[in-house]
Amino acid sequence: MMWGNRKGYYSNAIFLFRKFGVLLVLFLLFSIQLSAQGLKEQPKPKPVTRILFVFDASQSMYGRWQSDTKFNIAVRLFSNILDSLKTQQNLELALRMYGNQKQFPPQDCNDTRLEVPFARDNINRIKHTLKTTTPKGTTPIAYALSQSAKDFPPCDNCRNIVILITDGLEECGGDPCDVSHELQKKGIMLKPFIVGIGKDFRSQFDCVGTYFDASNEKEFRTALNVIISRALNPTTMQVNLLDTYGKPTETNVNMTFYDNVSGLVKYNFIHSFNAKGIPDTLDIDPLLTYNVVVHTIPQVKKDSVKLTPGKHNTIGIDAPQGYLMFKATGSSTLKYLPCIIRKHKETETITVQQFDQVEKYITGFYDAEVLCLPRIKVENVDIRQSHTTTVEIPLPGIAVIQKTTNGYGSLYQDNPEGLVWLYNLRDNPQQQETLYLQPGNYKVVFRSKYANQSSYTIEKTLKVESGQTVNLKL
Repeated sequence: MMWGNRKGYYSNAIFLFRKFGVLLVLFLLFSIQLSAQGLKEQPKPKPVTRILFVFDASQSMYGRWQSDTKFNIAVRLFSNILDSLKTQQNLELALRMYGNQKQFPPQDCNDTRLEVPFARDNINRIKHTLKTTTPKGTTPIAYALSQSAKDFPPCDNCRNIVILITDGLEECGGDPCDVSHELQKKGIMLKPFIVGIGKDFRSQFDCVGTYFDASNEKEFRTALNVIISRALNPTTMQVNLLDTYGKPTETNVNMTFYDNVSGLVKYNFIHSFNAKGIPDTLDIDPLLTYNVVVHTIPQVKKDSVKLTPGKHNTIGIDAPQGYLMFKATGSSTLKYLPCIIRKHKETETITVQQFDQVEKYITGFYDAEVLCLPRIKVENVDIRQSHTTTVEIPLPGIAVIQKTTNGYGSLYQDNPEGLVWLYNLRDNPQQQETLYLQPGNYKVVFRSKYANQSSYTIEKTLKVESGQTVNLKL
C-alpha cells in the first residue's frame, strides 16, 4: 500500500511537470523575447518645431500696398499659409506682435506682447487675433526680438524658429542684429527669417537672419511658402569619411555637430554604413551652419557646413586611417605598458596607448614613447592607409622591489659612464613596487626614514633579463 501511494505520488509529479514545465519553458522564452525587444535600440523621437511669428502692427502697416493696406494683405496671405499647416505633425505656433497696443505719437518703445502662446491647434486663435488687431504704434524690432526669448518654454527636443514680418526698420534705437546674434549664440532660437514688405531692407536685415524681399503680394506669398518649406521639409545628410584615395571607406567613429554660432553641441552620430555599404543617411536641421568634428585620433574638422533645405546633402571629410600596435620581442602577452603618442616633432600628447591595444590613427608620421624604464623613444612611425604598423621593443623584465620600512630611495640605470636616474621609490613600506625594466644593470640607493645618518645609506644592484622577474628586498 505504501509503494502504491509512492508510485502514485511520482506519477502525479511527472504529470504536473509535463503540464506546467511546458508552460514554464514558454514563459521563459517569452521573457527572453521581451528582454531582447527592450534591448533593441529605439530611434530618437523627432523634435517639435516651434515657430514664433513676430508680426509688425505699427502705424506704417496701415499704408496702401497694391490692392489694400499692407496689414490687411499680410494678414490675408499669412492666414492662408496657416491653414496649410493644420495637419502638420510635431508643430507648435505662437504669435507676438509689436506696435498694436499704444497709439503713435507718442512713441512707446515697449509696445510688444505675446498675443498667442505656443500650443497645438491654435491656428484659428492666431487668425482671429490678427483680424481683430488695428495697427497703431511704433517699431521696436530689437526689443520685440529680445522679449521673444521668453516666449519659448523649456524643451529638450525642440527647434525654435522666429519669422519676423515687417514693413520698416528699427525706430527705437535698438540693434536687431546684436539681439538676434545673442539669442542664437545662447541657443534660444535658430537663425530668424525676415520678410520685408513693400521695400527692400536686405542691407539692414541680412545681419539679423535670412531675409526675403516682398515688394508685391506675389513675392510675399512666395516668401512665406519658401520659409515654411525650409522650416518643415525633411532634410537629409550623408557624411563621406574619405580615405587616402578619396573613397568613403572610413566608418565607425563619432561625429559631433556643433552650431557654428552658439558653439553648442547639436548632434552626435557614430558613423555607419547602411545595408548597401554606403554611408548612412542622417536627419539633420537645415537651418543651422555646422562645425563638424570627427573624433579620429587626432580629430579632424570641417567648419561652416551649410545644408540645402529639403534635399539630400553630401559632404566629404578627409579621414584616412591606419593602425598602430606595439609588440615586445618574443611575447604577445605584455599588457598595461603605456605608450605616449605625439605627432612627429611635436610636443603635445595625442593619446596614450596600451601594449594590448590596436588603435587607429590618421595617416602620417608620429613619435612614440614607451613608458618602460628607461623610456624608449621611437620616431617617424609611419601610419599608412588601412595598414597595421607594428612597433617592436625588446621584451622587458620585471623588478619587484619590497621595502620593510619607510624611507628615501631611487632607481638608477648602471651604465659605464655613470648612474642615470630613472625613478624615485614611494615612501610607503606596505606597497611593493613592480616596474617594467629594459634588460640591463640597475642600482637601488635607499636610506630608512628612521636612520638619521647618511652612512646608513644602502646600495643594491640588480640585473634584469628579458621576460624574467627579479625580486629585491630593502
